[in-house]
Amino acid sequence: MTDRSSDHDADAAQHESARGAAGQGESAPQGDEAGAAAVARVLATADVRARRHGLDDLRASALQDDSAYLDDRDGDQFDREDRAALRRVRGLSTELEDVTEVEYRQLRLENVVLIGVHPQGGVTDAENSLRELAALAETAGAVVLDGLLQRRPHPDPSTYLGKGKAQELALIVAELGADTVIADTELAPSQRRALEDVVKVKVIDRTAVILDIFSQHATSREGKAQVELAQLEYLLPRLRGWGESMSRQAGGQVGGAGAGMGSRGPGETKMELDRRRIHTRMAKLRRQIKGFAPARQAKRANRDRYAVPSVAIAGYTNAGKSSLLNRITRAGVLVENALFATLDATVRKSSTPDGRPYTLADTVGFVRNLPHQLVEAFRSTLEEVGESDVIVHVVDGAHPDPAGQIATVRDVIGEVGARDIPEIIAFNKADLVDDDARLLLRGLEPTAVFVSARTGEGVDELRQRIAELLPNPDIELDVLIPFERGDLVALLHERGRIVSTDYEEAGTRVRAFVNPQFAAQYAEFAVVGA
Repeated sequence: MTDRSSDHDADAAQHESARGAAGQGESAPQGDEAGAAAVARVLATADVRARRHGLDDLRASALQDDSAYLDDRDGDQFDREDRAALRRVRGLSTELEDVTEVEYRQLRLENVVLIGVHPQGGVTDAENSLRELAALAETAGAVVLDGLLQRRPHPDPSTYLGKGKAQELALIVAELGADTVIADTELAPSQRRALEDVVKVKVIDRTAVILDIFSQHATSREGKAQVELAQLEYLLPRLRGWGESMSRQAGGQVGGAGAGMGSRGPGETKMELDRRRIHTRMAKLRRQIKGFAPARQAKRANRDRYAVPSVAIAGYTNAGKSSLLNRITRAGVLVENALFATLDATVRKSSTPDGRPYTLADTVGFVRNLPHQLVEAFRSTLEEVGESDVIVHVVDGAHPDPAGQIATVRDVIGEVGARDIPEIIAFNKADLVDDDARLLLRGLEPTAVFVSARTGEGVDELRQRIAELLPNPDIELDVLIPFERGDLVALLHERGRIVSTDYEEAGTRVRAFVNPQFAAQYAEFAVVGA
């Protein structure tokens, strides 16, 4: 972290110079020049605020500097405009310095300070986790002003940080003008309330930020229901009362302390009524999510009936899963340099180099300390991983902690019962990885494939590896099919593996390997004595 006192003086001087420059331009210009001066003043103020504390080191390494996309790589990105319409704007505040700034205001970014606790020797992991939290906060719509780490064996059971460090945090929040503090863990309700009493601003935890991102990005009915269920499960133990207006006691003498007549109410407090409503809503959402299952099962049964193998793309959030899907299938799935840009499973058709069809499913990304509420709520979506024949595990090769990403994703894969499914490790973003880093990654996973969704490097090798691991037809056929049944010949070419094809007087003789599902319908055409 930087020396805040010197930065503050320097930035204050920059701020005054920017205001002075704007002020000098206000007296002379007329008409269009006055409007241009107002725009310059607003942009100068925003730029000074954005650079105020020089915290470029907190820029999350989970995000890349270049978020551009190409039509020939990612297909038609029709959803990007809708997503960008909700984008918040850096540096704009509700405290206006001039009425002309009203024209340029958009949705205000929250100014946040990040906090974390790490044991002795865990500073590297703690810094990586804090940078990832910064990426989460930016994706949710916030500006990260500062970060604070404390080394101690265990978090304080009262205020998460120690007493002295909590007071230091209060001073930092007051100095920076932050309005939110985000803890890099899941806080107990009592810790959250106690820390808010010290810092005097809103305190939230990592889980709340992830849930907020999911609620912003959910688009399908099932996705919205899953997010709402996770939010309610998170909210239930954290309901808070706000004074006596939330406390409507009832029945007999429970008005308490001799309150006497007029204290007898309906029998429940407001908080108890809220809990009951939440339980009722959660039960309704669970039934609704369960109701989506038959549609997924019908689609999966259709693929099973035609013996179409499935491949699931799994991996850490922002590892490039959607970009890789677009590169292979031209699906046009939304690609964005943000965490959890994809929530709903997307299934597209592809084929192996030898022509065998299979489905390729893009799934929701994972993250360290993924809230258990989300794992439970999105279990139906994660079924695509558990029901697949091959898992393509995409890892961000340019990330500072790829081993941590692999461990996190494999933990979640184990939770959905997919540990026994063949796995291909694909180190994505190979165009950002030098030779030395490739050597280290190769030592981490010797059989991995290096790919780049941007340049196309390694994609053909990945497709070949997928073809090798997909289940092969194992029933050998030698059939003579009449010329009028060309549909059966076409089906063999589409669903089987052709060994040879000969054209005889009675029809087309084909030797092929097929799945058991298709063997029966060719029994009448089998060559006798073959």
